Amino acid sequence: MSEFTNVSVAKEANIYFDGQVISRTVIFTDGTKKTLGVMLPGNYEFATEVQELMEISSGAMEVMLPNASDWISVTSGMSFEVEANAKFSVRVHEVTNYCCSYFS
Repeated sequence: MSEFTNVSVAKEANIYFDGQVISRTVIFTDGTKKTLGVMLPGNYEFATEVQELMEISSGAMEVMLPNASDWISVTSGMSFEVEANAKFSVRVHEVTNYCCSYFS
């Protein structure tokens, strides 16, 4: 899906890692939320509160999922899931656009 229709967008950006990762929250009519964001090259660690699906629309990164021992290469058109209450790390190799979906 390249666009969302009939949604609201939060005016305030979510800014992490001194502006290296920025996203906007998109709110759907049923109350569900997603974030659309951009990550600049770098190494980052994130923590989840609920299960997340991260879809990569452009760019390239590697991800270390919880309880994994190897980095996974993730590029445009790919996705990965992270369980609730977990930490995961990414090594972003080029400017990367993503959409994150949250499951309760």
